[in-house]
Amino acid sequence: MNNSKPNMWLLRTLANLSLVTLLFSVSNIFAQDDADLSLENFEVPQAQPQLCFGFRDVSDPRALAVCDAMNLDLNVKARELSEQWVRQEPNSPGAQFALAEILLTVEGNMPRALFHLNRAEQLTNYNDLPEALESGNLQWHYLTLSQLSYVHQLMGDQSRSLEYLDKVEEVYEQDVESFRGWPLIKLKQYGAARESANLVLQNSDNERERARAWNTICAADLASLQPIESLTACDRAVSEDEGFADSRSDFDTVYLSNASEVALSLLRIDEAEEYLNRATRYLNADSVANPWIYKLYLLMNQGRFDESREALSRMLVWREAQEPIVNVMNRAEHFLVTASFFLLAGYSKDAIKLTTTALNQPDRNGSYSADDAQKDSMAALVNMMANRLEYQIQLEKISTMDFFDSLSTRVDALSFQVSAWRSERRAAALFAEFDVLQNRLRPYAPLDVHIPEWIEPEIVGSIGTGVMRTIIEQANSNGAFMLNSGYYHAYKTEVAALDNDRDSVLREGAAALSQLPTQEVLLRARLAAQMGKMAWHNNEYAEALTLFETAYQQDPSILRRLSISLPVDITNDGAVFSDQVADYLAGSPRFTQNPNGMSLEVSTSPDLSICLKTRTDIILSCYTMAAAESESSKWNAQQLTQMFHTQTFGLGYEISQAQRSILMGSSVILSSQNGRSLQRNRKAVLDR
Repeated sequence: MNNSKPNMWLLRTLANLSLVTLLFSVSNIFAQDDADLSLENFEVPQAQPQLCFGFRDVSDPRALAVCDAMNLDLNVKARELSEQWVRQEPNSPGAQFALAEILLTVEGNMPRALFHLNRAEQLTNYNDLPEALESGNLQWHYLTLSQLSYVHQLMGDQSRSLEYLDKVEEVYEQDVESFRGWPLIKLKQYGAARESANLVLQNSDNERERARAWNTICAADLASLQPIESLTACDRAVSEDEGFADSRSDFDTVYLSNASEVALSLLRIDEAEEYLNRATRYLNADSVANPWIYKLYLLMNQGRFDESREALSRMLVWREAQEPIVNVMNRAEHFLVTASFFLLAGYSKDAIKLTTTALNQPDRNGSYSADDAQKDSMAALVNMMANRLEYQIQLEKISTMDFFDSLSTRVDALSFQVSAWRSERRAAALFAEFDVLQNRLRPYAPLDVHIPEWIEPEIVGSIGTGVMRTIIEQANSNGAFMLNSGYYHAYKTEVAALDNDRDSVLREGAAALSQLPTQEVLLRARLAAQMGKMAWHNNEYAEALTLFETAYQQDPSILRRLSISLPVDITNDGAVFSDQVADYLAGSPRFTQNPNGMSLEVSTSPDLSICLKTRTDIILSCYTMAAAESESSKWNAQQLTQMFHTQTFGLGYEISQAQRSILMGSSVILSSQNGRSLQRNRKAVLDR
């Protein structure tokens, strides 16, 4: 669940009017005392100046120069001007704040911004309003306090964030109650958060304050496992914010995203998607919630792969539009959902790179209910899966090579196996707490990082079946599966599969498939694959093939991810080339030669081809290529076999290296688009 958008002006706007009024009043009093009434003292009214750091009466020319540069998107110049100001006047609180502002909002560099904010606080350590007024640095003091509260929230120090809110209230007598709710949620003080939000609702008519309050209640109710009440609160947050927003770019998509999360926790999956569809109609650069992330997860869960690919592109357009500070907050989230898509598409090396980056560069989670450990556990889990997947791909490649030619590939394969083991150990350590695991098993667990239900069964192998049996039963008795017991049987299926308990796999798997929501396509595919494996070992050939066919059609990569060998009857047209290809296929870890299996046909006419068919001659996958006359027969046989594996056990998408670079989060590439191009992309999203 997300906090409302991290708009740096939010806290400031609470007090702008009163502070500016106060400043002008004091200024007028001094003018009357110090100057005679004469025509020379009358000034022609000026046009209302633009905001500078949230105020209209900033007079320091250096501050105004920095603000002018920022308003013109001359970010490099703004950085240079603020650094020059600090060098020339290191004891100026305005200079320290200006540089902090650039570092935070333009570059997303929170630690360095905090350093300069701390310095600004040291230079403006006032304890009351008269002292602040007398110093001449009232604005800088107020801005520093408000921004320190915000930065500490983003960096996860919620207690400090609350302390600075208290100081703003104490010194400037400002009502900051609407900003207390989220830090209290992060501290898991749900009762206090709910009380704070109710105070806002009782005392404030401001739509934005009321929207934040309803969002707080939404999160608190969800954490207290009161999802019905939570969804009502989320809807109120949406309606309050929609009433305030004067344009689509001003609406905070956080509230719709949170409503979607609550709907998911109720297993109202279609309703959750509708909330996200509404959110995608907006494009708000300040909002921490990119609804395309969550829609992409939903689409993948349901096996809607073409739509998933489109959602991935839309997600990147949205990400490019976000402010740098927001990018820092949800970078890993983008990497993890992209890595999940790459897993399904068969681009395991790219998934490894993305998850490794997510582990090394975690998000700032101050505006998210999930903490760093939760995202790290997801990253470690997907990294493990990606390394295992690449190990299988290397084994498939080895099956087409002579022993000596394959030595380096065998070493590579071993390295991926070792990396998978390391990631598994890391995931196990992060999931080690009993309470964490128990909540994790709850379908679409509230206030946790999103781990897709088709990925979560991997936790069983990491923790061990003995421990997981106990945790699953405890979670069940505590009501984790009360909305749908299919998920309970799915976990029991996974435990039984790892223990090689064939009868239990078939029994628990059947119970899961009969009860799980139809939208859980990838999870259902995993169950069918596990059941097919056990049915085959029980010599229930017809049932096994039906289950394998179902699993493959729902999720083409599942057999590879589970290291399952598909029983096939390999036939060819008798050509020498076909014999060579048939030998490669027989050695592949994806296939086991058996006359009772599916049909795997190799042909040389009219083109070179491999086709996988059901026993009733329904084509599941075919790969055809023209023979490369300049290459050897062996090379053609290897190429045909390897490409058949790539197409058959992935999504069949050709994703170019340039496209993958963008998908892997290269903001440099995306930022190279000119403004007009970016505007067109944004318009396309909005129009859609």
